[in-house]
Amino acid sequence: QVQLVESGGGSVQAGGSLRLSCVVSGRPISWCCMGWFRQAPGKEREAVTAIDKAGITNYADSVEGRFTISKDNAKNTLYLQMNTLNPEDTAMYYCAARGPYCSGARLSESAFNYWGQGTQVTVSS
Repeated sequence: QVQLVESGGGSVQAGGSLRLSCVVSGRPISWCCMGWFRQAPGKEREAVTAIDKAGITNYADSVEGRFTISKDNAKNTLYLQMNTLNPEDTAMYYCAARGPYCSGARLSESAFNYWGQGTQVTVSS
């Protein structure tokens, strides 16, 4: 059984940084395509970034240049480094995965079938 657990969320002032972690159990993340999604109050869930099994990444335009997705296969952990945060980044952030039968770093909810419970990120002005 595959489980994903996010951590690292919190409150930060605009311009600050946070690093989120997603610990995966039940399957090596080296076998998986993975991604980060977020849902702000009153809005639908949206893709933030994704990474494929080879380490190729894609980013939403809204976070390109500010956020970085990475993974540590030995720790079976996915990360999201978030820099230059602004209030529009306030959301619940979710880790997602699919594998081993996946291909590409797709910015689509339909590309993933395993989801974490989320970690809250709040950015104040």
